[in-house]
Amino acid sequence: MDVLNQLMQGFATAGTPINLLWAFVGCALGTAVGVLPGIGPATAVAMLLPITSQVDATASMIFFAGIYYGAMYGGSTTSILLNTPGETASMVTAMEGNKMAKSGRAGAALATAAIGSFVAGTIATIMVTLFAPVVAQYAVRLGPPEYFCLMLLALTTVSAVLGQSTLRGLAALFVGLAIGLIGMDQITGQARYTGGVPELLDGVEIVLVAVGLFAVAEALHAVLFEGASTESQNKLSRVRMTGADWRRSIPAWLRGTAIGAPFGCIPAGGTEIPTFLSYAVEKKLARGENLAEFGKQGAIEGVAGPEAANNATVTTALIPLLTLGIPVSNTTAILLGAFQNYGIQPGPQLFTSSASLVWALIASLYIGNVMLLVLNLPLVGLWVKLLKVPKAQLYAGILIFATVGAYGMRQSAFDLVLLYAIGVLGLVMRRFDFPTAPVVVGMILGPLAEAQLRNALSIGEGKWTVFLERPMSLGLLGVVLAVLVLPRLYKKRG
Repeated sequence: MDVLNQLMQGFATAGTPINLLWAFVGCALGTAVGVLPGIGPATAVAMLLPITSQVDATASMIFFAGIYYGAMYGGSTTSILLNTPGETASMVTAMEGNKMAKSGRAGAALATAAIGSFVAGTIATIMVTLFAPVVAQYAVRLGPPEYFCLMLLALTTVSAVLGQSTLRGLAALFVGLAIGLIGMDQITGQARYTGGVPELLDGVEIVLVAVGLFAVAEALHAVLFEGASTESQNKLSRVRMTGADWRRSIPAWLRGTAIGAPFGCIPAGGTEIPTFLSYAVEKKLARGENLAEFGKQGAIEGVAGPEAANNATVTTALIPLLTLGIPVSNTTAILLGAFQNYGIQPGPQLFTSSASLVWALIASLYIGNVMLLVLNLPLVGLWVKLLKVPKAQLYAGILIFATVGAYGMRQSAFDLVLLYAIGVLGLVMRRFDFPTAPVVVGMILGPLAEAQLRNALSIGEGKWTVFLERPMSLGLLGVVLAVLVLPRLYKKRG
């Protein structure tokens, strides 16, 4: 009952005209971002991070959340009509959705994607409402040794799972940890690794790193290496589903939600695994004519299941972010940076120290899901027109927006130099397949892990065995070793 009362208070806050406007703008912008190939929610949120210096915390977090799950709705449009996934999460949708479009069923594919996203998003939001406070309640009991091991697990899993290579992921993580060390030491107050530059005494701004690695690097990569590209578009049929489509889609939506929701709660590398898993399950369960459609005319279950799994994963990823302060994807890592810009540290205390913000954010997920259903079904023709925006103007606009936003924070020319230096670093990383998310995660969680490590050693009177003496920290260390060792053993056996 207490959860219901807090949720009602959250709806009262999220339902104010200004917050509803921010939610609507975020959802619309997120859908547009999802539709445009190459610009994911991480890039969009990173590019807009500078607004945190001007806008109320609750409004901006509702806005960013709208972009976050709006992009997941929009990503299916390009996958189905152009066979060009706007996000990696939409890769599986393209496999069957594009074939449905080529066989004249683009409308049914778009409808099942939008409605499936709504169903999965709503169910997953209910899970966030019910389970996030419980997780936070238990997490309060953790001490510094457990917190350090938990952060070590987050750092390891995000680095090991994101990207093609564990070694490259860990290398990117150490770049982020090194950037996080720049500035004043938390305990002694001594300057560290500043090189005598006064602007670095407060450390490197997370906004600059996020915008540089995602927005600037994305634009530079498109200009230097992708060049002009022509895309063929399938004809858009009426966005509707037949009775048979509904009968085939509903079980797929529910199965996809059941597969995707648990993956959002663990640092398992985002939405790729659950969407592929959902596709495999739907193909395995298909029979007769339905099975024959897979890979040929396009099977509607192959769109419905993965889209539901995608949105369920995206929504439940907010549970570890809000309750433990652990991001499990690119975008949640940048959302963590947005929280920190307001001096708010997500974690077990968040549900007591910033209860109104958290519950308004959760309530906005329900509101945003309804908004996105309204935006996606009737206005799909409008979103398709966005695909005609020339890439040259699009990426030039991103660079201008990123530059103005970064300069507007402190009116510092040094920030602009740093922004483009980080952008070039992001370009090199992208060119050589180094994942960029571990840099952001390392930079944010590194200083926090350092503080917890020092506190843990103080508790253990300087003895490192303190981590082995406590059952939970020992168990977490075992999981860290498993994450690093088991994939390699599996590859050798394969």
